[in-house]
Amino acid sequence: METSKIEQTEVKQTIAEHIKELGVKTMEKIKTTAFGKKVYLIGKDKEDTFYWLEEGKFDCGWYWGFGYVETYTRNECPSLARDINSHSHFDGMFLNGKNNGYDKFKNFFAKTVLTDGEIWKLVELMKSFYIARNYSDMLHSGGAHYTTNPAAEIIKSPTEYDRINKIVIPAIIEEVYKLLTPEQI
Repeated sequence: METSKIEQTEVKQTIAEHIKELGVKTMEKIKTTAFGKKVYLIGKDKEDTFYWLEEGKFDCGWYWGFGYVETYTRNECPSLARDINSHSHFDGMFLNGKNNGYDKFKNFFAKTVLTDGEIWKLVELMKSFYIARNYSDMLHSGGAHYTTNPAAEIIKSPTEYDRINKIVIPAIIEEVYKLLTPEQI
């Protein structure tokens, strides 16, 4: 049984009204570009500064650059920005320290594009990304970068490194994009 566009719109309006009643402060999801890269709006702080998650990229031929949270000179419209105002890392903002990522995220933003359930999914995906990324780095270098690891040859695994970087991390990043991408009607 197919629902009409009018019925879908009525359901969305009812859901939006229910969300407002619960006191959830959400914003519209926006995907745009800044300096040739895709960026996804994640929220706005109490000073009305918009925060954008930059798309991931396999950098320098050996690791994933992802989790970069930025603000811009034309913050509501990054595609018109002339510069980056701030550049932070998702893990440093929300995943490290005493409180859990969900609480830090909720306390940081006055408004966000995500529901509570989506925030839990986002922090789960981002923590999974950082764990996989660190594991991949160790598989590539054979250690933790303090000194030469005597077990380096056992740790290094090109096959597992490829699986993490070609299958696991791209799948995690794709799920983050799905969470942050506006719905197509």
